[in-house]
Amino acid sequence: MKKLGIYLLMILLIPLNVFALEGDNNKLIQGAASGILIDANSGKIIFEKNKDKEMAVASMTKMVAQIIILEEIEKGNVKWNQEVIVSKNASDMGGSQIYIEEGEKITVEDLMKGISMASGNDATVQMAEVIAGTEEKFVELMNKKVKQLGLKHTHFANCTGLDQDNHYSSAYDMAMFAKELVVNHPDILKFSSLYEDYLREDTENKFWLVNTNKLVRFYEGADGLKTGHTDNAGYCLAATAKRGDLRLIGIVLGETDSKVRNNETMALLDYGFSNVKLNIIKKKGEVIKKEKIDKANKEIVSIILKDNLGVVEEVGSKGKYSYNIDVDKIKLPISKGTKVGKIDVLENGKVVSTGELVIADSIAPLNYGELFKKGIIDLISGNL
Repeated sequence: MKKLGIYLLMILLIPLNVFALEGDNNKLIQGAASGILIDANSGKIIFEKNKDKEMAVASMTKMVAQIIILEEIEKGNVKWNQEVIVSKNASDMGGSQIYIEEGEKITVEDLMKGISMASGNDATVQMAEVIAGTEEKFVELMNKKVKQLGLKHTHFANCTGLDQDNHYSSAYDMAMFAKELVVNHPDILKFSSLYEDYLREDTENKFWLVNTNKLVRFYEGADGLKTGHTDNAGYCLAATAKRGDLRLIGIVLGETDSKVRNNETMALLDYGFSNVKLNIIKKKGEVIKKEKIDKANKEIVSIILKDNLGVVEEVGSKGKYSYNIDVDKIKLPISKGTKVGKIDVLENGKVVSTGELVIADSIAPLNYGELFKKGIIDLISGNL
């Protein structure tokens, strides 16, 4: 019955066809109370409507929970295959859920699937307890993350997005959370891009999941990110899609209907892909600077771009750019690929893109014998 119910819900939420707006942004997201479209890499705003309006955002709240979970995974404090014993508090959570039961053992990976695909409140609370002990302490971490990201229009009262006083965010802040996820924690896409999957797949108690975000199946390039719906929030969606080198993030808040929400989000993304492009101005691996290193096994080392460096531009235009290069003092030994600085791209004095600089080769300090030999050679050659 659970599988049938989810299947019927899936059919009801299939979006209608959407046509690109060819640059006419006056018709974009008319049904939304607020929304925004940004370039995921730079955060550049392509379109906005009431971007700072403080509103209920329902389960889009869980994007901040996902940031914290992924940070703990990356630090090694939590493992994907770690088994968790479900608490009564988590199993009793209402709203959207994956129906975990008190005392059940479930992996962190399955809980993350449940959060990312089915927006499980029970899964989110369980992970909050794993990381912080209680949901209340985990919410403190979420609000701390808001401050760390410098955002001004968000405050959380719970980790699920259920309607509660003093729980709100804005389209702009939600876009920044989405940007933080896809740029700095791209593992999220392994979960958010799945249209359907199973929990406990190798057991007799496997449970079918269908992604609440239908765009991952019906929109070209879509691979995330998070839906939301409550009575106060209406229908909300944070969507990301990538075509070529360009990744966009679209946010709509306060829609009155799920199909309209999906259609308007796709129209928003269509507008972006039709009207902006990513101009790759420097390529991955390009040498940005060369540094001389004393007392090292390599005297000259190349500082290179870790990834392609691009700038979002309007279709048909091309900007003029200058660069600011900042390289840290290199301490030996250092491994190939270690971050050693950044390069800012400036247009009219304003930073429009930033690239990470890494060391091209591993470098080690010379030992005493090598230093003595080098000193003799330099003496004979007159380099001293």
